[in-house]
Amino acid sequence: MSTRTLIRGGLVITASDETHADILMEDGRIAALAASHTPAAEALTAERTVDATGKYVIPGGVDAHTHMEMPFGGTFAADTFETGTRAAAWGGTTTIVDFAVQSVGRGLREGLDAWHTKAEGNCAIDYAFHMIVSDVNEDTLKEMDLLVEEGVTSFKQFMAYPGVFYSDDGQILRAMQRAADNGGLIMMHAENGIAIDVLVEQALARGETDPRFHGEVRKALLEAEATHRAIRLAQVAGAPLYVVHVSATEAVAELARARDDGLPVFGETCPQYLFLSTDNLAEPDFEGAKYVCSTPLRPKEHQAALWRGLRTNDLQVVSTDHCPFCFSGQKELGRGDFSKIPNGLPGVENRMDLLHQAVLDGHISRRRWIEIACATPARMFGLYPKKGTIAPGADADVVIYDPAAEQVISADTHHMNVDYSAYEGKRVTGRVETVFSRGVPVVTDRKYTGHAGHGAYTPRSTCQYLT
Repeated sequence: MSTRTLIRGGLVITASDETHADILMEDGRIAALAASHTPAAEALTAERTVDATGKYVIPGGVDAHTHMEMPFGGTFAADTFETGTRAAAWGGTTTIVDFAVQSVGRGLREGLDAWHTKAEGNCAIDYAFHMIVSDVNEDTLKEMDLLVEEGVTSFKQFMAYPGVFYSDDGQILRAMQRAADNGGLIMMHAENGIAIDVLVEQALARGETDPRFHGEVRKALLEAEATHRAIRLAQVAGAPLYVVHVSATEAVAELARARDDGLPVFGETCPQYLFLSTDNLAEPDFEGAKYVCSTPLRPKEHQAALWRGLRTNDLQVVSTDHCPFCFSGQKELGRGDFSKIPNGLPGVENRMDLLHQAVLDGHISRRRWIEIACATPARMFGLYPKKGTIAPGADADVVIYDPAAEQVISADTHHMNVDYSAYEGKRVTGRVETVFSRGVPVVTDRKYTGHAGHGAYTPRSTCQYLT
């Protein structure tokens, strides 16, 4: 039976427009938009009407970089697909693209099937998958073609983590050549892992074991060097490239140079690099372990280059790289040896609010907020205009956002399954009030009304910036 919901009176913000409009949702889609207080708007009717006067009405966020239940360092990310997607919904994100993992010696299909099993029936919001390629061989390359055909159109490789996910330049080149042929997009963790391992070994030999040394050995120059190398390998292969979690001024410069040369190169950063720094890694009593992630947090002066890159479109996307490990029992595995601290931060619930604060702080515009958090990730990964915008025919993934509400971010009130907040005590203005996923209210007036299993797997087309 069809149910129609009408949202009246809000300021509808997309990547391209801001307008006071009424929105009719029906059968999981946006059925109509009409400027508020016009005859067309007055003609819209529904069984349920929501008053959004004084609020923003925005597309649900698309977080294109999450790691639910991710195995790492002898443990697993603390958020399951159930807890992680529920937290995402609380934060105004209605679609995640998570990473299925190929184990060395196993096929891509086996890894993808394992992630389908983890996610199916457990997600509160819609989800899709990228594929981590850990073992490039002839069988893997053939499987890449098959995955693209069925809607897994992006493949992540690592220049870091030798012995775990690492690919050498030859393996990277082969995968890029395949992506150039099949329309896939290679996503790159760009750090020189071979050199970093030498610096880790030397630091530990000097007795430098605290969390802050994690940032000191993973040098910005080694991120920039790997970014440059990835760009050149992609150029040789004739393939597009998407560099994940860019953190350093020097790496942004490599991306900007490549884009100025007309290369199909894209970059993503994350809230932790925009709002946190090595000051956090240096917190005493092992508290810095909470902030260990890779690429690492950088000195504060790098933040200006990241914000500038977002304004100039040398960086196109802000994702979270949400990969939470509890401080107690997980981060603590690295006491006495920073190299054993599981890498990753919680953040899927905080991204939309932090970026709204960035609007208020003058870093970005309101439309750019929606562009980098909703529309561009949807386009980048073949989900637009089904996701990432508010337009007739789009999925009714809609957030009613209170731009004036004040909140203090805290582990006491967040919904992520982790025992600390990376932004503990940070005051922000703006808060999610109500969230619709395909027209179904999953958060209603700050109460969770969703359920595991509502979220649907969403196959993707290829990158829409390459057509």
